[in-house]
Amino acid sequence: MKIKRFPLGPLWTNCYVISSGDGDAVAVDPGGPVDEVREYLRKGGLRLRLVMLTHGHGDHIFGVGELRGDASDGVAIHTGDSDCLTSAYVNMSEDMGLPVSFAKADRLLNDGDVISYGGLNIRVIHTPGHTRGGCCFYVTEGGSELLISGDTLFARSIGRSDLPGGDEGVLIESLRKLEGFNDSLAVYPGHGPSTTIGDERRLNPFWPR
Repeated sequence: MKIKRFPLGPLWTNCYVISSGDGDAVAVDPGGPVDEVREYLRKGGLRLRLVMLTHGHGDHIFGVGELRGDASDGVAIHTGDSDCLTSAYVNMSEDMGLPVSFAKADRLLNDGDVISYGGLNIRVIHTPGHTRGGCCFYVTEGGSELLISGDTLFARSIGRSDLPGGDEGVLIESLRKLEGFNDSLAVYPGHGPSTTIGDERRLNPFWPR
């Protein structure tokens, strides 16, 4: 399994391409122009299967319109954020002065769903609190594992909870869903640097005690 990060868009949202050993790939949170992403896929001979969204805020979806047609299975988002794709008001891109909206998701996700492409397995963990439909994605292939945390968990911080659909108490409870992971598990957030579960367990002031 390989992962490649692309900071995209006005808020430098982390878009990730995760690929399996046999060339299947998913892209997570294309938050801006996707030329670099497309070039990476082309050069690597990767087959883009799905665009997955950790949540529906505008800064995580700006590039959906460009990348969607390249993905054989289209776009997936949690049921709770499904209306974010179709409304610039709901996804808050209107407030950013860069309104975007798209057709409905091709696949709606729910907690516990597992998406598999070849040896790549992606488990959906519903972690509301930043948005109603916020998710983390636990990805494995063979003995390799990683966690895409979106705006649920950052290095030494958590996502905002003061926006529509946010709730700090709910977000803290969502972090409890991550407590069972090993300290060594690498975490790739929606903004900023990567971290590990162990570092956040020890050092993140918001981690549930």
